[in-house]
Amino acid sequence: MMYPNLLAPLLVALAVALVALALVAVRQPVSRRLAFRQLARRRTEAALVIGGSVLGTAIIIGALVVGDTLNFSVRQEAYRTLGPVDERVVAPPGPAGRTVAERLAVLTGDPDVDGVLTAQATQASAVSRSGGHPVAEPRVLAWQMDFDKASRFGTPGGESGLAGPAPKPGEVVVNAPLAQSLRVGAGEPITLYLFGVPHTFRVDRVAPEQGLAGVGLGGRLNRNAFLAPGTLDAAARAAGTEARSVTFVSNRGGVESGDALTPAVTADIREAMGPLSGRAAIDTPKHTVLRDAQKAGDSLGALFLMIGSFSIIAGALLLVNIFVMLGEERKAQMGMVRAIGMKRSRLVGSFTLEGAAYALLSALPGVAIGVAVGWGVAVVAAQIFEGWSVGGSSLRIAFDVTPTSLLNGLAMGLLIAFAAILGTSVRISRFNIIAAIRDLPSAPGRGPRRRLLVVCGALSVLFTLAAVPAVARSQPDATYLMPALALAFATPVLLRVMPRHTVTTLVAGAVLAWTLLAPVLRPRIFDTPSMSVYVIQGSLAAFSAVVLVSNNQKTLLRPVRRFLERPSESGLATRLAVAYPLAKRFRTGATLVMYTLIVFVLVLLTEISGILRAGVDGVVADATAGYSLRLDYNPQVAGDRLPTELSGGPSAAGISAVTPLLNATGRATDPGHRSTQPLDVAAVGVPDDAITGITFRERLPGLADDPAVWRALATDPRYVVLDGFFGSTGGPAGDYYDPGDTLTVTDPRTGLSEQKIIAGVLGNGMVFYPGTGATSTTYPVVMGEQSMRLLFGGQAQNASALVRTSPGTSPDALATRLQGERLSSSLVATPIASEIRHQFDSSTAFFRLMQGFLALGLGVGITGLGVVMVRAVRERRRTIGILRALGFRAGTVRRSFLWESAFVASEGIVLGSLLGVLTTWLMYRNSAAFEGLEGSFPVEWTSICGLAAATFAASLLATLGPARRAAAIRPAQAVRVAD
Repeated sequence: MMYPNLLAPLLVALAVALVALALVAVRQPVSRRLAFRQLARRRTEAALVIGGSVLGTAIIIGALVVGDTLNFSVRQEAYRTLGPVDERVVAPPGPAGRTVAERLAVLTGDPDVDGVLTAQATQASAVSRSGGHPVAEPRVLAWQMDFDKASRFGTPGGESGLAGPAPKPGEVVVNAPLAQSLRVGAGEPITLYLFGVPHTFRVDRVAPEQGLAGVGLGGRLNRNAFLAPGTLDAAARAAGTEARSVTFVSNRGGVESGDALTPAVTADIREAMGPLSGRAAIDTPKHTVLRDAQKAGDSLGALFLMIGSFSIIAGALLLVNIFVMLGEERKAQMGMVRAIGMKRSRLVGSFTLEGAAYALLSALPGVAIGVAVGWGVAVVAAQIFEGWSVGGSSLRIAFDVTPTSLLNGLAMGLLIAFAAILGTSVRISRFNIIAAIRDLPSAPGRGPRRRLLVVCGALSVLFTLAAVPAVARSQPDATYLMPALALAFATPVLLRVMPRHTVTTLVAGAVLAWTLLAPVLRPRIFDTPSMSVYVIQGSLAAFSAVVLVSNNQKTLLRPVRRFLERPSESGLATRLAVAYPLAKRFRTGATLVMYTLIVFVLVLLTEISGILRAGVDGVVADATAGYSLRLDYNPQVAGDRLPTELSGGPSAAGISAVTPLLNATGRATDPGHRSTQPLDVAAVGVPDDAITGITFRERLPGLADDPAVWRALATDPRYVVLDGFFGSTGGPAGDYYDPGDTLTVTDPRTGLSEQKIIAGVLGNGMVFYPGTGATSTTYPVVMGEQSMRLLFGGQAQNASALVRTSPGTSPDALATRLQGERLSSSLVATPIASEIRHQFDSSTAFFRLMQGFLALGLGVGITGLGVVMVRAVRERRRTIGILRALGFRAGTVRRSFLWESAFVASEGIVLGSLLGVLTTWLMYRNSAAFEGLEGSFPVEWTSICGLAAATFAASLLATLGPARRAAAIRPAQAVRVAD
């Protein structure tokens, strides 16, 4: 569930607001009647207002549902791949493994433990002849366990995931993923390579991927084969080795509730193992999965909520704009009710009740549409996550929605709407009664009062003082907000010495300049997992730019003055189209902000996608350094011989070089200090002087070039290198650590720890990530061979290699041949360049998904323009009648409304596009998120022009109905009838 800690405060705030509205409705019957009468009279306008409000709530709900879905999807891994398993102890083969299993048997009497199950496992591969053609699967885990004990493992009466009789000799039980990979079913034969030797079995049955049937040793997708008792032991003896001993422990409670006992049970396991605890790996996989679920759900939900924030702001502005127009339309009516004694507070109450009614009527449809939006995002995200998979191990997206998120979204949507309506109602209730009755334009207000000057001056000084340390420390939100607020509160003071136009232009220009230049002067402001900095930056840029443009519209229109002043019918229509937006600056500005905000973010996402596409070739070259394939294989079978055998094997002609890598699993602290929890790492040892071409985005001072970093790893065991995503759990990439920072790497089997110094940060570390489907939160730590053996000892084994192909050899074709030749070694060959490009394509698709989500906000902006034009027709009814009586043709009136819409939409589109391109360029030049991407900055002209054309056409379409209605107004009726 998303933000459960916010539920109580939001519901309390909503309850207070609803109680206050109910009191107003009960204690102010006149205000109530005025509000609901207006609601009934303006049904078309009311429907448009409700439609705009629906989208605002839907966007919030949709973002929270996306978070729920990802959280639920990751949690499902606990059910699929763990079930009742809470802790896992992997012991080495041999007597030590058997002794560990015997010692752990005492845990069956532990009150916190529901069950203990020991099994034997080994990495294997499999082949079938489905349809007469061989189908191979190199990623298989072969298990031998007591089926009777397995069926009773875990909570009494619960589902362990593995039930039924044990397979007979010569038979095997396979789980659903393995059956799907091999395309086999019950009764069909398969061949398993156990310790490098083929054995043929008949499939007894296919077990659903649930609990023990889906269990593994750290993978997200496990293809399991369960053998008859004694089968794995016999195969191991024949090969002169032993299988690994794996003991599973189930905590008291259900699949998720037992996680709370993990720390206590882990301590009990260590105590039971005694001195042997240093020779076995004690893992807490369920705790890790559930922790990752929360992080992943919160991260992706926050990302979509950040994208949706711009649409939410647009929705709030729509409500503000509508009520400002309502106030202007009812100015005479409000003046009369005030003249006969109605208090201003009662007028505010009437408007607030009317707005609250719109918001409440839009709530339930907003929830329904938000859930549908979340479902749509989940469907598309499932395909994108499939593109990020390694060996089919992608996160499986399963749609889910929680009552907490629905209530949070509903409460947030209503509270935002209530706040916007209340603030606007207070503003429009301030007017001169006589001027309102006579429908006179509002007179310019007096200058700022002395009290306001003192308060604003003091606040400006305070925010200026707060801005200095915030900017010096590159605090993300405060670096933008503090200087902007200091300038805003300085405005009343400046008005005492300068004209309003000058002050507004200077303040808006200064805020815009600071918003754009802040990433240049303080590039580390984006080094944060928080999304709020992007919302603040985009909002400040859009608002300040719109204020600057709105305040200088006449100056901007000077180049087209001759066209506007043409003595023709089209010139007259153009002057009318421009006159109203210039006269109603607040209304025009609010509409412009809606357009600018949404187009700004859409263009920014478009540009980021373009940067990724343009930089992929450079990333591939830097990441591969000439290597074409990454090989992962079973070290228990292949040993250290595989690299040599490949150079002399059937595919040797296609191989120019093989570089073996040492591998081990470990844990490390976060050098970026984002979490106190240890991180799962894949330790990689590189041979001395074997890898010198892979590049770094940052190096330790004193290391002159990239080869110097690799030489430092070979000569000094203190040094390691990381990639830029080490410790990342989602959200924007940032620069959280630098060369020279330290981290502690631990061998979980022995408990031995060493502090390491970061010698460099890789431009792209893709070649060092495991290619066998490890979880997405396993990060590589690269060190020299000497350092690797000193820290991890016998755990460090040659389990992977990098391959350079000969000229003219296709890496994809060679990968397929090598997997077939080395199936007995469970070899998995990953074409590096293809994998990187595939990852980039999936990232681009993810940006398109966010653009689609943001398109809802564009709908809010277009709806807002349509509502403004509908209101404008009613507001100008008498004026249109007079113009028609003077000889204006209906076509001229219709054209003026369409051109007015085109003028406002064009300004918003151009402003948003310029800000989007400029902001992305500044981020590209200064943000760590784009480090490692080479080439010139691309401007996606085709995509931006397509976006602009679609937005412009939709805006004209939204105005077509009001324009026709205006053209159809009868002059005599319009002049005589007020409504």
